[in-house]
Amino acid sequence: MKEITITTNKLNHLIDPSLHIWGWEIPVYLFLGGLAAGALLIAALAIVYEQKKKLPSAYSQLAIVAPVGLSIGMVALFLDLEYKLHVFRFYTTFQITSPMSWGSWILMLFYPFSIILTLGTLKEGWPKLYKVVAPLPVVKQLIPFCQKNLKQFAYYSIPVATSLGIYTGILLSAFVARPFWNSAIIAPIFLVSGISTALALNLFFSKKPEEQNFLTKMDLIAILFEVILIALLIIGMMTGGTQKAEALGLIMGGAYTTHFWIFFMGIGIMLPLILEIMELKGFKVSHYLTATLVLFGGLIFRFIMVNAGQVSTWVNY
Repeated sequence: MKEITITTNKLNHLIDPSLHIWGWEIPVYLFLGGLAAGALLIAALAIVYEQKKKLPSAYSQLAIVAPVGLSIGMVALFLDLEYKLHVFRFYTTFQITSPMSWGSWILMLFYPFSIILTLGTLKEGWPKLYKVVAPLPVVKQLIPFCQKNLKQFAYYSIPVATSLGIYTGILLSAFVARPFWNSAIIAPIFLVSGISTALALNLFFSKKPEEQNFLTKMDLIAILFEVILIALLIIGMMTGGTQKAEALGLIMGGAYTTHFWIFFMGIGIMLPLILEIMELKGFKVSHYLTATLVLFGGLIFRFIMVNAGQVSTWVNY
């Protein structure tokens, strides 16, 4: 018998000193996915409620953010895939118990609805782009159909956009092995955050003071809901047992405390909240600054959630 000695120093960079499978690509994908979902949802609601005059940019310009934003996010996701040529396998089956399977098919539904709403509003919202793409044979045939059936597809887009926004949170919360993620509150937080970032982005397009004021009010409400949901998440983790309390420690004195409380809650949540209140009270505040802070907060939140969640575990070893 030949003796074989195997020596390990436990230096696998993917699991030591903690799990780190997901890099920057996943937070970027989750952020852009939530932003796209929020953009399609807001655009669809503006179309359904016929707010063309009151909310012109939300009605005719915001929809394009959905397919473009999601496509950039999908590139980030593709870069993260270990076996990139196997991506088609997601669409050869549907696994009802798999969040990723649900997400794959939701993404498949999201694209046609977002493109239809984009083409249906392209002439009014983006006239220069319309002149470029309208002569293309396929687009030329699709645009009249999209314009004619715009409101009908806007109705269908609402549940599709909501599903994608929720899915970006469920993708994390379904991981029972990571106590920092394993909470039902994460899905609605991600949905509300996606809506908030989409409202903020819409402020960059809006030129009408009445619309800017409305978007600011809606974003203020969204941020308040987000604060309430985050408070519930923290309370749930505090009272959820030893492992969840230890996971919460990552943002309560642990490695991600500064990132969470200073960069996310401070700069990305409370500061824009204060600025929006000041703006609505009549103070002169740049809504571009406020919108940028909200977008920053949405992005940094995804980075914190993904990275802190990977560090958290049920068993320390």
